[in-house]
Amino acid sequence: MIFKLLELFLIFFKIGLFTVGGGMAMLPLIQQELVERHMMTLQQSVDMVAISQMTPGPFAINSATFVGMQLYGVPGAAIATLGVVLPSILICLIVAHMLKRFQSSFWVQSTLGGIRPVVMALIAYSFLTISFDSLLPNGFGAAIDVPVLVIAVLSFAFLEMGKVNPVLLILASGIFGALFLRPS
Repeated sequence: MIFKLLELFLIFFKIGLFTVGGGMAMLPLIQQELVERHMMTLQQSVDMVAISQMTPGPFAINSATFVGMQLYGVPGAAIATLGVVLPSILICLIVAHMLKRFQSSFWVQSTLGGIRPVVMALIAYSFLTISFDSLLPNGFGAAIDVPVLVIAVLSFAFLEMGKVNPVLLILASGIFGALFLRPS
């Protein structure tokens, strides 16, 4: 068990170390590290996203805690959470110390400018992966899950208009799903 917890810590340490741009940017790494190692399925990773998004707190921490809990209970949750936050803590301490001195540096500004497009690509990749798995749960060539599409379009419209609190959208969608949708 200790080796499995160490492996989980190292996976989430790596995810925490290389996730730039927020929690959603970590989804490709989670899929690569956990789904490809058969530690979780793609559907479980989609469930992790849903639960992590609707749970208060940072997405990365919620995701690590959820995965750790699913795999190894409370010790797994604690180890995965520590693994994902430790790189950020260390990097923030170093960057905060160094940035004051080099903030206006051409190289620092250029590096940050080069990182932004990669972050955008990581988020877009995650969006597309989750969208296809949600809308086409039986793969390409299968029918689109129309209720899921309707919920997504209406949620987007309400968010765009600024008419509904995202928490209420999540709750309403969850209730609708529990009452009317059946897992495939």
